Amino acid sequence: MTDAQQAPVAVYQLRVYLREISPLIWRRLLVRSDSTIADLHYTLQITMGWSDFHLHQFVIRGKRYGISRLGCTGFRDNPKQIRLRDFHFRLKERFLYEYDFGDLWQHEIRLEQVLPLDPRQTYPRCSGGAGKAPPEDCGGPLAFLALKQHYSVWYIAEQLAEMLEEGEIEDRYEELFTFRYWWDVERFDRQTVNRRLKQYALGDEEWRWM
Repeated sequence: MTDAQQAPVAVYQLRVYLREISPLIWRRLLVRSDSTIADLHYTLQITMGWSDFHLHQFVIRGKRYGISRLGCTGFRDNPKQIRLRDFHFRLKERFLYEYDFGDLWQHEIRLEQVLPLDPRQTYPRCSGGAGKAPPEDCGGPLAFLALKQHYSVWYIAEQLAEMLEEGEIEDRYEELFTFRYWWDVERFDRQTVNRRLKQYALGDEEWRWM
C-alpha cells in the first residue's frame, strides 16, 4: 500500500467560486479525501445546479483530468481511480474546474482546511454559498451579467403588472419561468443541494432529476 492508501480518511474543506462574476457566486464544500475526480465532478454539478450536459475538465498542476466522452474529450487517467488525497494538496492550494467550453464557466477551487472525518455526517456536503449558478447556455460570464442587469426587480415587476393588466399570465408561462429565476438570482438553496448530495452519496440516482 502507498502512504496515501494507508492514511486515515480526512475531510477537505474546499471553497469554489466562479471567475469573472461579481458579486461572487461561491460554494464551500466538505468532501472526503478518498473522493475520486469523478466524485468531485458530480459534486460540483450538483452544488452549482448544472445539468452535466456539456464537456468539462479539471486542470491540476497543469494536467487535465475528467470524465471522457465518446467522440469528444478524452483523458489519460481513469477519473474513478484518482483520489483527491493522491495529489497531496497543500493548504490554500488552488486548481481549476472548467464546465461548458463554449460559455466557459471557470470554477476556482481552493483547499481551505483539512478536517477530521465525522462518522455521523454524510459526505459530500455543502456548508455555505451564495448566488444561483448562471443559466446554462446563456453565453458566459459577461452575457450573464448583462442579463442580470436587464432582468432587474423593477423590470420584472413592470412586466408582471403589464401581464396582469392585459390578462396574459397563463399565455406567457415561459416568460414567467424566466422571471422566477432572475427574481431571486442572489438566493442559494443549500437545503436542496445537500439533499441531492446525500442522494448521490447513498447511490440514489434520483439526484440526477431533482
